[in-house]
Formats: sequence, structure tokens, C-alpha cells
Amino acid sequence: MITEIAFTGTPVTDIKRARAFYEGVLGLKPTMESAGGMWVEYEVGTGTLGIGCYGDVWKPSSEGTCVAFEADDLDAEVARLKSRGVTFAMEPMDTPVCRFAIICDPDGNKILIHKRKAG
Repeated sequence: MITEIAFTGTPVTDIKRARAFYEGVLGLKPTMESAGGMWVEYEVGTGTLGIGCYGDVWKPSSEGTCVAFEADDLDAEVARLKSRGVTFAMEPMDTPVCRFAIICDPDGNKILIHKRKAG
């Protein structure tokens, strides 16, 4: 029986470049790093995102699963990310339950920047 999501993992090709993005641009703080530095975890709220560099056994993709980060002010976060030169795959849009935009990390993995609507 599955009881919870342990973490969400994202493959990267260059751990140093990826860390510069996830830590320097997105502002995540590392909470665990494996020996050799090829795996780094970030606790975000009650969830954990891991990035890993494992060569051909786990490759980045712009067409696969993505993580969604909740922002307290979506428009301010979009403006901040644009000022940092982040690539946007989708400009902000509204749905009945949320507002979101999609950005890309340096490997092309998609990341949702998300804001739930009240109610």
C-alpha cells in the first residue's frame, strides 16, 4: 500500500549549473546532499524536491512530470523570474481554481509556478 509521496525527483545534466538555478534563482535551500554531490534535496513546505545527475540512466525531459511550486504572489514571482532571465514555456494563465505559469530549468525540465485561488 502506498502511503505518501516521499519526494519528487528531477534529473539534471550538470549538478553545479542546476544548483545555481534551484538555489540562486528559485531561492531553495539544500537540506541534504549525497556523497559525491550528485543528488541534492530541498524541503519546500511539507514536500521534498530532489535533483540528481545520473547520466544516461535518468535524463531530463521537457515532456515529462513537473513539480508545481506554490507562490504567495504569482505576478511578483513571475516578474522576479523574468528579471533573472528565466525561460518561460507558458505565460501566466487562469483556471477556475488557480493561476500559474510554466518555466524551464537549465535542462529544459518544466516547473509550474502556481497560486491557488481563494475558496
